[in-house]
Amino acid sequence: MRVLILALSVLAFFVSADAGKAGPSTANRDLSASVDPSIFVDEATQETEDQIGLDKRKRRDVQRRLTGLGFDTKVNGRFDEQTRAVITRWQGARGYPRTGFLSTLQHRALQTEFVSAAQARFTSSDKSDGGDPARHRGRGGARHHRSGGGPGGLIGGVMGGMFR
Repeated sequence: MRVLILALSVLAFFVSADAGKAGPSTANRDLSASVDPSIFVDEATQETEDQIGLDKRKRRDVQRRLTGLGFDTKVNGRFDEQTRAVITRWQGARGYPRTGFLSTLQHRALQTEFVSAAQARFTSSDKSDGGDPARHRGRGGARHHRSGGGPGGLIGGVMGGMFR
């Protein structure tokens, strides 16, 4: 039995060697492909932002989306000076006129970009856990008990990790 485990672990090593060379994806993602080009020339103003109808809940949503994209801001439902500066940075990074206010089309673009970024993070995450966050926290599921150490424990751990 130990010989079989050793043989399988050696085989697994050679199979995973090519996967290790693959590295991260270098594919270019065009996040603006589905965005109306007019948002790159139309300047947003307080009036265009008021037309969106952003109540406190929707403003929090905008702040969360900006933070999720790496433009950190306080999620308080108010578009204060800090939030306006973050919106301006987001607009500049995306090629929009830097006004600190959102237009309807820019608001939609922000929502679309956030969803696309979230989907990209989900699809590139480790899928070996079956999407079950409880596995990472150690709750639920089967309990794995490790015996001692040594080469048997190492090989068993490698094999167990491969066939989960």
